[in-house]
Amino acid sequence: MKKLSDSSLVLRYLSRRTGFLLAVVCAWLWNLAPVLCVSAPQQTSPREPVRSVVVTAVTSEIVIDGSLDEAPWRQAPKIGDLVQRIPEAGAKPTEKTKVTLLYDEDNLYIGVMCYDSEPRRVLASQMARDASLRADDRLEIVLDTFRDQSNAFYFSTNPAGALVDGLVFANGETNDDWDAIWIVQTEQTDEGWSAEFAIPFKTLSFPAGETVWGFNISRTIQRKLEENRWTGARFQTQFFQISEAGEITNLEGLAQGVGLDVRPFVAGRWLHRTANGDDAVVGKPGLDLFYNITPSLKLSVTANTDFGETEVDARQINLTRFSIFFPEKRSFFLQDAGVFNFATTGIDPPGGIPGTGAEVFPFFSRKIGLFGGKEVPIDYGAKLTGKVGRTEIGMLDVRTREVSNLDAKNFFVGRVKQNFLEQSYVGAIITGGNPSAQWSSSTTGVDMRLATSDFLGSDRNMVFNAFGLTSNNEGVSENSSSYGFGAQYPNDKFVAEVQWREIQENFDPAIGFVQRSNVRMLRLAGSFNPRPRRSTGIQQMFHDVFYTRFTRLDNGLVESWNIYATVIDWHLNSGDSLHSLLDANPTYERLFEPFEISAGVVLPAGEYRFTPWRIFFTSAQKRRLQGSIGLSFGNFWSGTAQMLQTGLSYKLPPRFLISFNTNQTFANLPQGNFIARIYSAQANYAVSSFLSFS
Repeated sequence: MKKLSDSSLVLRYLSRRTGFLLAVVCAWLWNLAPVLCVSAPQQTSPREPVRSVVVTAVTSEIVIDGSLDEAPWRQAPKIGDLVQRIPEAGAKPTEKTKVTLLYDEDNLYIGVMCYDSEPRRVLASQMARDASLRADDRLEIVLDTFRDQSNAFYFSTNPAGALVDGLVFANGETNDDWDAIWIVQTEQTDEGWSAEFAIPFKTLSFPAGETVWGFNISRTIQRKLEENRWTGARFQTQFFQISEAGEITNLEGLAQGVGLDVRPFVAGRWLHRTANGDDAVVGKPGLDLFYNITPSLKLSVTANTDFGETEVDARQINLTRFSIFFPEKRSFFLQDAGVFNFATTGIDPPGGIPGTGAEVFPFFSRKIGLFGGKEVPIDYGAKLTGKVGRTEIGMLDVRTREVSNLDAKNFFVGRVKQNFLEQSYVGAIITGGNPSAQWSSSTTGVDMRLATSDFLGSDRNMVFNAFGLTSNNEGVSENSSSYGFGAQYPNDKFVAEVQWREIQENFDPAIGFVQRSNVRMLRLAGSFNPRPRRSTGIQQMFHDVFYTRFTRLDNGLVESWNIYATVIDWHLNSGDSLHSLLDANPTYERLFEPFEISAGVVLPAGEYRFTPWRIFFTSAQKRRLQGSIGLSFGNFWSGTAQMLQTGLSYKLPPRFLISFNTNQTFANLPQGNFIARIYSAQANYAVSSFLSFS
């Protein structure tokens, strides 16, 4: 009776706040959860047992030099053979890999010997910190320190010793901008290559007293397009599905030390005015501080936060009526960012498929410290993130400085997620603050995720997300909610999804991000992705159909719809990919008011039907000279357009990389012609894995 009573309260709240449909769904799932808990063990499909290994404790010093010839490495037991995932799931790897785990009071040590019958063909094109290693042989590691089967720390390297790290959250989402303090060294020999990791416990968060962590490791042999894993070596299982990780045990007496990480920085600016010859030099020191209050609770503090400490945003062309999304890059906001992740971001389309165009983020940290495209100085901020049992919490408070036409402002975000079953949660969020207005503003919402990697006992993945949000802005009393759900069947051969969401006219989370409003969105999609025999020369074939429709809430008329159909997307065994050969994109748009698509080119209100076609090819990333070319052509709004994308990169492994990219649109419309183009070039030189120039 207690659960029935709780679900009734949820139903009443959601009915009042976010609509009847979501309320019924949430209440039904709330009551279904205990049934799922009881019935899960009754599934009869055989699952592979969870692999487990004891980590060997050591007292002697381990020198991190890439060589595994010290006594502890030779004498400690190995974790067992890896298993091939691709190209043949479950098969024996073509090359042997030996993995050894050690630990002392301060560090977890991971030693990997990657044997290779052709050591001269080992690929290692980059050395820079956080470089993309997709073109290289590589090792990838995840550590689920809380054993919650959802969140993890990620570490990766290649034969050149690149340091790549990140965070995994929500059993598959990633944050690649997070940086930890750790060491890896590699060594190439006539037997292959080896890697030696030292990951300090002070760099990680973990529950005190727990001795079992989740662990998985993957080795990719790029020239063979082969991936081998310790656990989860199935086609439909992605490496970031932390629920599929194995276990490492015997982690006793771990020390986190003071748990203090201090990152000071200084930003300077010189401005020369040619009109009067005046020079202005401005300097500003800043500080980011991270402190582990307990092994599982982290306090983050920032002072004088500056956008100058981050890399510049990538330029983008936007020919739509709606805003585009730029990711967060500031260290303070990136730390444990997964805690604030919301169910609206739970389903991503495959590569090359356009997004829904209806993104909803109740909290978007880039709204803090920016207004009208200009920086608003942040005086200070504090954030508390971590876990208590299976409950994740996040609280953030930031103060921005008074500038011309803007008062000093305070921003608050609170987030809680209660995990249950293996991969599911229910959560709530509240935000407060408004970067642009004098009056108050807040947003409240609830969300949930139900996920399994053993859907109906079939070793298949299934994910269901639902959410409800309400913005509370002064002077606005109605039509200020957004709610919806999404379900996805994301597996290797078959993929299916449905998304439905409503974004009301006055829904406006002041420190969030909403792409479009006053609409109801429906997306239906399916993919068929077979893997032919290797003798065909094709690794996998992708065939997709995505249908997306938007209906106006105020008048019930269809505002837009489009179909994206991929007939041929073939990934070849050579590493080359014919991503699209005449992809079709039939599109309908209804403009209720004129739209200025480019400066001086205004499309009048009315209905538009057009069908662009797309061809896109990329050569194998393993090649020293690698390129890509994409061409879209056909009808475009009231006329025609051609869109050309090109990319060319050249590597001098492992230190030097230069790339050149173009993105150009040539439009011919009755209302006027225009060209939109971006040229970009980048050169990177790595002095070592710790220092690089870009």
